[in-house]
Amino acid sequence: MVRSDRKQAVLEIGTEELPARYMPQALEDSRNIALSVLEAARLDVARVSAYGTPRRIIVSLDGVAPAQADLVRELRGPAVRIAYDEDGNPTRAAQGFARSAGIPATELVRRDTPQGEYVYAIVREGGHDAAAVLGEAFPKIIDSLRFPKSMRWGWGDLRFARPIRWILALIDENVVDFDYHGVRSGRATWGHRTLAPGPAEIASAADYWTQLREIGVMIDPKERAAVIRSQAQSLAEAHGGTAVVEDDLLEEVTFLVEWPTAFAGGFSRDYLDLPEPCVITPMVGHQRYFPVRKSDGRLMPVFIGVRNGDDYHLDLVTAGNERVLAARLADARFFYEEDMKVRLAERTPDLEDVVFQEKLGTMYEKAERIGALGRRLVEEPDEAGVLERAALLAKSDLVTAMVREFTELQGVMGREYALRQGEDDRIAQAIFEHYLPRHAGDILPRTRVGAALSVADKMDTLMGYFAIGLVPSGSADPYALRRQAAGMLAVHAQWKFVRGLDDLARLSAELYREAGVIQDSGERLVRDVLEFLGIRLKVSLQDAGIRHDIADAAIASGVGMPACVWEKAHAVASVVDEDWFARLATAATRIRNIAGSFESDECDPGLFEDPAEIGLYDATRKLGLDLAVCERETSAGFVERDAYVGALKRTAEICGDIDRYFDEVLVMVDDDRVKRNRLATLKQALNVASSVIDVTRIVFAGD
Repeated sequence: MVRSDRKQAVLEIGTEELPARYMPQALEDSRNIALSVLEAARLDVARVSAYGTPRRIIVSLDGVAPAQADLVRELRGPAVRIAYDEDGNPTRAAQGFARSAGIPATELVRRDTPQGEYVYAIVREGGHDAAAVLGEAFPKIIDSLRFPKSMRWGWGDLRFARPIRWILALIDENVVDFDYHGVRSGRATWGHRTLAPGPAEIASAADYWTQLREIGVMIDPKERAAVIRSQAQSLAEAHGGTAVVEDDLLEEVTFLVEWPTAFAGGFSRDYLDLPEPCVITPMVGHQRYFPVRKSDGRLMPVFIGVRNGDDYHLDLVTAGNERVLAARLADARFFYEEDMKVRLAERTPDLEDVVFQEKLGTMYEKAERIGALGRRLVEEPDEAGVLERAALLAKSDLVTAMVREFTELQGVMGREYALRQGEDDRIAQAIFEHYLPRHAGDILPRTRVGAALSVADKMDTLMGYFAIGLVPSGSADPYALRRQAAGMLAVHAQWKFVRGLDDLARLSAELYREAGVIQDSGERLVRDVLEFLGIRLKVSLQDAGIRHDIADAAIASGVGMPACVWEKAHAVASVVDEDWFARLATAATRIRNIAGSFESDECDPGLFEDPAEIGLYDATRKLGLDLAVCERETSAGFVERDAYVGALKRTAEICGDIDRYFDEVLVMVDDDRVKRNRLATLKQALNVASSVIDVTRIVFAGD
């Protein structure tokens, strides 16, 4: 329950129309920033919420404390022996310290510290009124907001997603007064552009929601989304179908309107003869309409649009949208019919005129490279033939009229044209799948050839951009290389290809060296790319709940087989709390601390002087052979999670020999040959003990 003395406050940043894609992150950031700023300001708030429309970002504060919490500071003064005389009276030192702290010397307190007993002054500073605190906090919140792209306007240096036109800031009935780059806060907001144009005065923060609805603004995006979904389904059902309301499109439309009103429109049934993507893409991608399907899944000649306003003259709005869509579909029909006059294979030479990247050559050259890389991943002769044909045609739809107009249909139209021109179904599917996944959460390839081309295409892109220095830095990733890397890892892990990504990276570097892009051996470039992949793999492991140290330990042996890294990490996570595993990690760490930096693991048994040396040497060799057999016995180069657990348990059996070695053998002896041999023996044991994962990277409580 909110206390009766608590207040309500609201900050509204009024702007020109904000890009819909910015809004979800902007609202999340607004809330998090507000929480951080208010905590730093010592102003207690029961609930912080963020809302938004195309023209405003809103931070709502419920249960605001009347004032800041008092600031209590403890200031350390002189030692007690200096602060008081023999009679216990404050000395001049104590009095001076108390005066500087603003309290009487009689209020000083004594505290024991590791350095002895000292006097302390307890200083209390009363908190400021909430309105004054918010007057400083609100500008900080606005200042801290960041967007994918910002702009400047006028003569100032303020950067924001779009020009700020007004700022409403209220606490109860009072204005939170401040000036933000020439925009003065106040109680005025602006209504819906057509339903209630012009400014409106808001009486109080408590009235804000109600008054905004009265001027045609539905503040809560969740409410707008629910209204859109409900209206769309009702209209579709009235036409005998079901609206296809995908989450991404619903979110975008939600942030395009302040007062949603759905309407149903139609188009000629003749357009349903086109491939479905030719109809849906103009409808969804360009006009932001929701398609309608029959109960059997077939597309209907009906669409659902959403107006930013009420139902006044909605029939005219519907007719206008129908005309726009009809023109789009007519274009799509023309593009499709023209494209079908030329086979995909005949378009391949045209790729020589399409630049992949200025320094990396053409799309024709890229198609050749991904074919060479993809062949490394497939083993069956039949698959190799399908892959070669698919690689040749994979980029051909880029020079079709349809894809030039609707770029998001790359791969999609390649599959459609291939199927309709008599290509093998497997080739058509691979053309589509080589772009997968296109974004986070997207589907993965369901054929091995498509998966191989997907991995090859992404490796070629990653290696090429790294070769010319276009590497992601900080949050900047203009070429979406992090997404390419994550997709490559996901696809390779899904299909568990025998050839690792490290092998593929070296081949990719060789292809770029043959093309003259790389002048040296490319070894450093390959390391950089694999390190980049390791970072992305660690992110995916942590997103799956794996501890950072376990992820590091699993990745340390290489990212070439991401499926194996994934299984290793989960295997360790399942046994990390076992005593035998802690003993293994401790034993390996002892070796690392002594011999980790030693360069060689080649030891000479002829120099052994102690039975413990022979014991560790023999145990290490036997363990190494056993682990090698474990690897060889697995199919397709993939090791199941349970096999890794078994291998770790087998590795832990060497702990007794390691402990005995340290108990009975002095490593750092005067004889340099013996010392180096013993270091090499330990290094050999460390390498074998860490061959499954680098157990020395595991962090235990108390470390």
